Amino acid sequence: MALSREQIAKRVAMELQDGYYVNLGIGIPTSVANYVPDGIEVMLQSENGLLGMGPYPSADQVDADMINAGKETVTAATGAAIFSSAESFAMIRGGHVDLTVLGAFEVDQNGNIASWMIPKKLVKGMGGAMDLVAGAKNIICTMTHANKHGESKLLTECSLPLTGVGCINKVITDLALLEIKDGAFHLLERAPGVSVDEIIAKTQGKLIVSGDIPEMTFS
Repeated sequence: MALSREQIAKRVAMELQDGYYVNLGIGIPTSVANYVPDGIEVMLQSENGLLGMGPYPSADQVDADMINAGKETVTAATGAAIFSSAESFAMIRGGHVDLTVLGAFEVDQNGNIASWMIPKKLVKGMGGAMDLVAGAKNIICTMTHANKHGESKLLTECSLPLTGVGCINKVITDLALLEIKDGAFHLLERAPGVSVDEIIAKTQGKLIVSGDIPEMTFS
């Protein structure tokens, strides 16, 4: 059974390590803030100028002026700091972010990512993605494994305009967790109830499957 958006976010949260500074992109990545594992401390950074982002607010916590880069209301963790977007991007460009989590339209077997435009469709702009893929030490992509027509989004070579080159380390889709290295996707885990054969069929790029592939757990 394919993972829900929330399950993808929960699996991403398991990649967090104590002391990490983490930037969460728009879409599925923003939900990672709700699933930070107990016993570790991370500082979540939003490119519009917030370091120490907390989970989504309850109804009585909503502050319309406290938003993330996707204009969603958020909370601030203890010790949070608010500053200008210029200072935020200085952090990002200076390589001070340990992990960035992004959404993507396409990722290919060489770690290239296309995440900012589809030709002939409305384009809002690159946003901070180009800086994030260049400045982060480790990047995880979250996405569906295939598009609504059943066509793979994990490719031999991206067909859409690139956001970054050779920068993606891992991809967590609704079907699998994969690592990108040596010009190939390496299958590490599969979603509960999803077969390796289905993942192979929906991965257009080079896919390496070694031994028995475990099902994902979320704890």
